[in-house]
Amino acid sequence: MLYIHQPGLRTTIQDTGRFGHYHMGVPPSGAADRYSFLLGNALLGNPSHYAGLEIMLQGPVIEFQKATVIALTGAPAKALLNGEDLPFYEPVAVSLGDVLEIGEIKNGVFAYLTISGGLDTPEILGSRSMCVASGFPGVLGRALLEGDCIPVKEPLPGALRQISNSILEEVKPVFRKELDLHIVLGISSESISDEGLIGMLNEEWTVHTQSNRVAYRLRGGKVRYKTEAAPFGSGSNPGNIVDIPYPIGGVIVPNEEELIVLLNDGTGGGGFVTTGAMVSSDISLLAQARPQTTVRFHAVTVEKAFQLRREKEQLIEKVKAAMQQA
Repeated sequence: MLYIHQPGLRTTIQDTGRFGHYHMGVPPSGAADRYSFLLGNALLGNPSHYAGLEIMLQGPVIEFQKATVIALTGAPAKALLNGEDLPFYEPVAVSLGDVLEIGEIKNGVFAYLTISGGLDTPEILGSRSMCVASGFPGVLGRALLEGDCIPVKEPLPGALRQISNSILEEVKPVFRKELDLHIVLGISSESISDEGLIGMLNEEWTVHTQSNRVAYRLRGGKVRYKTEAAPFGSGSNPGNIVDIPYPIGGVIVPNEEELIVLLNDGTGGGGFVTTGAMVSSDISLLAQARPQTTVRFHAVTVEKAFQLRREKEQLIEKVKAAMQQA
């Protein structure tokens, strides 16, 4: 059991997400920085989908009411276990009554606490991920509160063998204030002029304060629509189209001076021009970006998008292999 003494700014239960329900308005949710979350489970020898805690900006104070093995990953923060420094990206044993304090995240947005065996909270639609918009009951419909007790499963056999193992620096994510993100153009990009597409790709965009797990707003660049009437039934705004399903990572152009990129809790559809979709492996990078982070987009082919995703998957596999050999 995890006893929540202080919940932090916004600590939630997340896993790799729920799928197959987006067409009914239920977003996949799951860890915003999927890569860091998967690293945490890989460090512990957990299956990838095991649930953990996602910690946003200011961390919680948690008492462990069971001996187990844990790992911290994601954006770095000051972490103390019984008052002593606790490293990130390294499995650590905790005992009954130990208290973990996670402080302010100063570079990035989300940190992750994974636990050997995972959390034992109920599943809804095949996932333990919290999503406010879906109106789920209990801790899967809200952030954690003071006094919450979160059940945990028994540690996996051999969990103690993972203690003090660390991962190569090349595998750890880097949190930058300048991002290069990759997009596969398409969907309704024919509504954007050639000049507009060039502008979107050549100009620098800035992350706006109105950004969260639903979507990130980017401003500072310019995207020009084609000078033609909006499609019948879509309204009079040139940025409108007849409603379409939106993909997670979809890059929406609601007006000529703003982009909206859908993240894991994003809405399932709407009627704005959508230029394409970001490469899935880049969503983790954007989710960790703070306001005023600068972004540049680079158009890639579908084949290149698969290659970029595979490169991230290979890093996770490298960690899994190293832990199995420990």
